[in-house]
Amino acid sequence: MNDLASARALAYDMVYNGVEIGGGSLRIYRRDVQQKAEAKFGYLLEALDMGAPPHGGIAYGLDRLVMLLSGSSSIRDVIAFPKTTTAQCELTRSPSEVDPQQLRDLSYRLQ
Repeated sequence: MNDLASARALAYDMVYNGVEIGGGSLRIYRRDVQQKAEAKFGYLLEALDMGAPPHGGIAYGLDRLVMLLSGSSSIRDVIAFPKTTTAQCELTRSPSEVDPQQLRDLSYRLQ
């Protein structure tokens, strides 16, 4: 897409007392848009050509809902293993440094 400002989506949100607790959308189902991904998702395009309906879904954040229902002011109060403000996990000490051998095993080179 050349003009990102013209991008549109068929999306929806689930809101409870002004807080988003979930959302979803219809996936791209137009062949002209999906054409670039045919090698990887050709089976999906064939299914759509045969009359399968567009795929849509919704996901809700149970942790957000529990936060609201419990009257907590922060989602960290209800998450079992919350991350810190620096996106680190105190329980697993992640993220951590990657062993150089792991990178070689994956044929990955840092530049």
